[in-house]
Amino acid sequence: MYKTNEGLLDRFLRLVLAEIFFILAWFWLSGIMMIIAYVLAALMLFTAATGFCSLYKIFRINTKPSVEKRKKTYSLLFSFLFLLMAIAGSYYSLFFTKKFFLEDYNQMNNYYKQTLFNTGQDKRQEAITNYEDLNREYQIFIDKYRAYQPQAVARDANFVSDLAKVEVLIKGLHDEIYTGDLKAAHVKLEEVRPIFQDILKRNGFSMLAVALVDFHDSMEKIIAEADNKNSEGVIGAYADASVKLQAIESEANDVEIQAIRNNLEALLQAAKAGQSEELPAKAAALKSSFIKVYLQRG
Repeated sequence: MYKTNEGLLDRFLRLVLAEIFFILAWFWLSGIMMIIAYVLAALMLFTAATGFCSLYKIFRINTKPSVEKRKKTYSLLFSFLFLLMAIAGSYYSLFFTKKFFLEDYNQMNNYYKQTLFNTGQDKRQEAITNYEDLNREYQIFIDKYRAYQPQAVARDANFVSDLAKVEVLIKGLHDEIYTGDLKAAHVKLEEVRPIFQDILKRNGFSMLAVALVDFHDSMEKIIAEADNKNSEGVIGAYADASVKLQAIESEANDVEIQAIRNNLEALLQAAKAGQSEELPAKAAALKSSFIKVYLQRG
């Protein structure tokens, strides 16, 4: 029978490490790194629970004081902190991995929309340029999410196979886009949209959430220009932000979303009037109204 050689603080820190390794493995990692993180989490949890570390015994280390005071108080405090970290860590990991997935999706989807538009307009050179970008971005997207599925899509049995379907559809359009019938390519490209819409809907992503993330990057550009008190920059960045906001408005246009539109228009009017000193404050109002909607519905 072994004697414990870990103090309460030592055991608590091991619990914290076990929690961190578990959250990393569950939400953020894949492959061999995920396995290593799970193993480390199990080791930290076991040594914390038993109060015994074999490495300590080998190197004759003992972090357990001769008399541990207020044991019950410390135990309750550590249990509370452990639970708090588990809840907060899981919530924010789920939130940010979902957010990053949407950002990656929108990055790729922007090229898809441009290719779809150009093929529909029979603009071959523009279609070729955007198709090449789409191929590159989709390869990055599928390589990442074929190997790693965030918790938002981890239980979707059809996720990987649907990604493969889209890959086949996109790559199969090469000849038609470069030399063939662009209208026919446009029709086939339309088949991609319902596949991704189905992925997003069955995994609890609202199309509003997708549109909010898409708008965010354009909003940040116009805010950066406003913070620099650059009226021309604000005017130049407005068009893209307005188009992205229209996508949000097509999904929902309640009072909170109208506030985003009102603040965007107020920022534009201040820029057109040359009121450069007012731009940072109006940009802050725009961002505040966006964050209010995004945190609740993003």
